[in-house]
Amino acid sequence: MAVITFGGKPTKTSGELPKVGSKAPDFRLSSLDLSSKKLKDYSGKKVIMNIFPSVGTGVCATSVRKFNEKASSLDNTVVLCISRDLPFAQKEFCAVQGLENVEMLSDYRDQSFGNNYGVNMLENAFEGLLARSIIVLDENGKVIYNELVPEIGQEPNYDAALKALQ
Repeated sequence: MAVITFGGKPTKTSGELPKVGSKAPDFRLSSLDLSSKKLKDYSGKKVIMNIFPSVGTGVCATSVRKFNEKASSLDNTVVLCISRDLPFAQKEFCAVQGLENVEMLSDYRDQSFGNNYGVNMLENAFEGLLARSIIVLDENGKVIYNELVPEIGQEPNYDAALKALQ
């Protein structure tokens, strides 16, 4: 378990992020059209996983918009924005915001992503949602960067995540 803060109060996550140098665990997430996506679907591409509690909160929405802006200039890289929001809410958010450079995915079905990646929040008002974190993978699915944001209301380190791709 890892410890982060939520409004300054300590809270735990269900585990630890995959370690740098390790193979990323497989996942099954739902896309906007409700089809299933797995890690192998992104084989041969670099992957930025922008993981957060809900696109309906300010910091989460900001992270999606910032990665959308930066993603347009990244070669052979996909940005996956992952939450437990229903795909319908994710789709509406992207339409309203005009976001086309990120891929929204949801862990609402079996919630195994949160367990496998150690990001389920426990014992706080957001219990059951995903802790804000970033995981960057190389073209072979190996973790080359990870960040569990220490305070849930804080933005991730965008520059460090992007630098890991170089």
